[in-house]
Amino acid sequence: MVTEHLGDRLGRLRRLAGLTQEGLAERSGVSVDVVRKLEQKRKHSARLPTLHALSRGLGVELTALLGDPPGVPSTGEADPPQLVALRRAIMPPLFAPPPEPNGAERLTAPLLRREISDSWTLYHDADFGRLMEVLPGIIADARFAAAVGNVDERAVGQAALGKALQLAGHLAIRLGKIDLALSALERAMNAASDSSDPLLAPMISNSVAWNYQRQNRLEDAEHIAVYAADSVETEHGKNAEGLRVWGALIMSAATSVARAGDYGTANDMMTTAENATHKLATLPPPADGKMVSVFSRSSVRIERVRLAVQHARPEEALSLAKGMRLSADTPPSWRTWLLLDLARAHTDLGDAEGAVKALEKLRQIAPAWMRHHTLTVAIVTDLWAGSYRPPGLRRLAEFLGVAN
Repeated sequence: MVTEHLGDRLGRLRRLAGLTQEGLAERSGVSVDVVRKLEQKRKHSARLPTLHALSRGLGVELTALLGDPPGVPSTGEADPPQLVALRRAIMPPLFAPPPEPNGAERLTAPLLRREISDSWTLYHDADFGRLMEVLPGIIADARFAAAVGNVDERAVGQAALGKALQLAGHLAIRLGKIDLALSALERAMNAASDSSDPLLAPMISNSVAWNYQRQNRLEDAEHIAVYAADSVETEHGKNAEGLRVWGALIMSAATSVARAGDYGTANDMMTTAENATHKLATLPPPADGKMVSVFSRSSVRIERVRLAVQHARPEEALSLAKGMRLSADTPPSWRTWLLLDLARAHTDLGDAEGAVKALEKLRQIAPAWMRHHTLTVAIVTDLWAGSYRPPGLRRLAEFLGVAN
């Protein structure tokens, strides 16, 4: 399936809204020159604040403008069996008792927790196909564990169920199924309220904020993140688990503020979060870091680089990235985003060689992710159309299918 160009999608949505290019520019606060260049395919990508503004002007969710992820088209075709199974696991038959698991041994709390932790590793490795295969069974096992035993045992089972459903929500967002994601996260929040984990609800709030960002509900996303961060800071901010959850929520709120166009406030919030990471070194680490929000000096700096790139500050982005040493617990998915943002920054500065070097590293660690990411294709397309094609660019262009 050929991916629809952003300009084609923008023009189609604009016409459906009954707007001229000038009308869309006025309603969104984006210059008509940008609208024209996108629709004429003289620009192959736009920054996220611009995309959010255009989405508001069109009256659509951000996902409608970004398009579907690879392999998840909204064309009326039937969902693949793996997605059907995931949907059924998230939303089982109403009023039916939870099915018993395949083996009683799978219901031990440590083993169930380990399976969920390993599934989060699959998610951060972007192995979504394998994750879709194993996650429905894990959700079923967790749902059974949440329904049997004494009060304390059920609370532990509810914590496992909430964490598994939170992961299902993240996966659904990645697959472009925003409404399914919200259903999963609502059920995760219900499980969290009856669970043994006081930090689970704030972590799920962060996931809901991300979902709202994808829906262009930036104010809602900011508010839910700040509200959850305040509750964590008051009750749990003195240990590593609580500090990581609080920090991730502050980062999420800052991202929403930045996408709404207020880079200065967002940068201040990110700086506050980064300063708080120094305290992590003085605290005992979490028992299982994979089950807690991603928050470290590396993750904050990666997000600051991203926001700088998205707000046309490539020099600042490269300065923030200079000399950065990624911590061992930085998920692979964060590393891939950093390389992509660096490639964009180099491209914006006219440094084709720097962009190609970053993209070559990206291809080494995440070739499948790179091939299917629209921004990667857009960057290489822009480089290929330039007057200078540095060594390695042809291989990348051929790999992504954009070479003439």
